[in-house]
Amino acid sequence: VQLVESGGGSVQAGGSLRLSCVVSGRTFNSGAMAWFRQAPGKEREFVSAIKWNSYTYYADSVKGRFTISRDKAKKTVYLQMNSLKPEDTAVYYCAADGGVIQSEIRQTRAYDYWGQGTLVTVSS
Repeated sequence: VQLVESGGGSVQAGGSLRLSCVVSGRTFNSGAMAWFRQAPGKEREFVSAIKWNSYTYYADSVKGRFTISRDKAKKTVYLQMNSLKPEDTAVYYCAADGGVIQSEIRQTRAYDYWGQGTLVTVSS
């Protein structure tokens, strides 16, 4: 299974970016796919997730600004990020697992498959 992220870059505060994560090697018809991020010197943290039934979850820090979605035919998950802030600067990682349960969906340990990450830099 491979997860490949793209779409990162540099943007000014208030701007937008859309991240993409393409999955190859397996179709996830159960569990969830998620986005996490890791800023320099900080632990990896949950950003957003989408379950197999399309139910979505967001961290409080991004709720109302970020939107997760997926295209099953393209095996791609997206993260639309609007109203970006300097504190959103981080490496963003895509994650997937076919056995994620709702109570663990915000935890890194729940996901077996990870992408290599894409850097998002937001300047003030």
